[in-house]
Amino acid sequence: MVFACTSAPAAELTLNVATMPRIATIDPRFQSYNIEMVEVSGGRFWKPYAARDTHAAAKADRLAARAPINLHEIRLRRLAAALGPAYLRVSGTWANSTFFADTDTPPSAPPAGFKGVLTRQQWHDVIGFSRAVDAPIVTSFAISAGTRDANGHWTPEQARQRLAFTRSIGGHIAAAEFMNEPDLPATGGAPDGYDATAYGRDFTAFRAFMKSAAPDVTILAPGTAGTNPTIAALFAAVAPGVGAISYHFYGALSARCRGDRTPGTALSDGWLARTDKTLAVYKALRDRLAPSKPIWLTETGETACGGNRWAATFTDTFRYLDQLGRLAKAGVQVVMHNTLAASDYGLLDEQSHLPRPNYWAALLWRRLMGTTVLDSGVSARPGLHVYAHCARGTPGGVALLVINNDRKKSRKLVLPAAAERYTLASDSLADGSVRLNGTMLALDARDELPPLTGEATTAGPIMFTPATITFLIVAEAANANCR
Repeated sequence: MVFACTSAPAAELTLNVATMPRIATIDPRFQSYNIEMVEVSGGRFWKPYAARDTHAAAKADRLAARAPINLHEIRLRRLAAALGPAYLRVSGTWANSTFFADTDTPPSAPPAGFKGVLTRQQWHDVIGFSRAVDAPIVTSFAISAGTRDANGHWTPEQARQRLAFTRSIGGHIAAAEFMNEPDLPATGGAPDGYDATAYGRDFTAFRAFMKSAAPDVTILAPGTAGTNPTIAALFAAVAPGVGAISYHFYGALSARCRGDRTPGTALSDGWLARTDKTLAVYKALRDRLAPSKPIWLTETGETACGGNRWAATFTDTFRYLDQLGRLAKAGVQVVMHNTLAASDYGLLDEQSHLPRPNYWAALLWRRLMGTTVLDSGVSARPGLHVYAHCARGTPGGVALLVINNDRKKSRKLVLPAAAERYTLASDSLADGSVRLNGTMLALDARDELPPLTGEATTAGPIMFTPATITFLIVAEAANANCR
């Protein structure tokens, strides 16, 4: 048996890139993102932290009104397109009670049983944005009181109208969930006492409707947000009818929702490993109830409720990229970050739409990491995480993602071949800047992306300084799995 990684003298790790075995293949749109329904329609969403806010004030004033996002903005489209191909998910808690106004003159206020209004023009803009940035739409539909008959059963008229309008303008929905987070029914606008039985009944009606009205749309479920005992019952109620398993993951609540996390633990191995624990729950349910179905993580971010302050800094980039690496290695097909450009966990600043550190990380992943996942051979060890894929667009080449999440110790790996190195670091983990090989990353005066160029390294030892993230492209790896 040939191992991809062997221990060398002086505790050196040699990465044998030519023999790394193939362990998974991910969707070409693996790295994707959300624009929440409430961003499209306008409404109250998680209020970004202001520098002057105290922790207590942040918890007391969680939401802020916002106008609909301008999906025609050139900068927003350009930066989103650079992440393509991707999926664009337009859903979220607010989608559960948003009325689609299928008329040229939308109502000035939501009809009874709804809390928000989505206009034809707004949905038209979503479709236009989706096309422009190569991000097919994933969505969900309203399930609140306004969609229900006298017996409290869900009816498909609202979904029918939005699907029909989408087709009428040449749009396409790639995948859909019935509702957002059925494990939080009260928060999501479901009827009082809504349980797994009611969810299963409504999902059956939804699936039958979709198979008739839009048979080419992949049905996702259950789209739940937790791992409590309720999940198994919800999963069992819908498992036979799903095209792919969907779930949400946040490692904790943000300060807005009384979370007590501090940035001091944001690079810890325990924090990074939380994504594995949640995935294990859903994989076990999948294996028991829906064998072989693919798994999609349709909503994730630094923490729930808009993220903590450091979600907008390089501090969170370790979680962002480590999560992608872990989930790809586990065979998860799609990971949708929440959000593209809203609140503190957005890849882009919600006012300026300028890139945050996680955006630059996402861009490097998109350009360097291919869809064939390899076993790097480096087992889990404190402070060092190594992921391997076939290099994008380089036959036989291998792309490595090396995360040194130790704040004090350098790490060393040995490569048997030359490579191009792309190291992300920050002058301060707590600010919103990031450097690539020592050069600050920013848009230029014409709003163009800077060149993301690597530095040549020779075969032999490579050092990784504390609190850095490095991509390595070994073009001459000659890995047969990557041809």
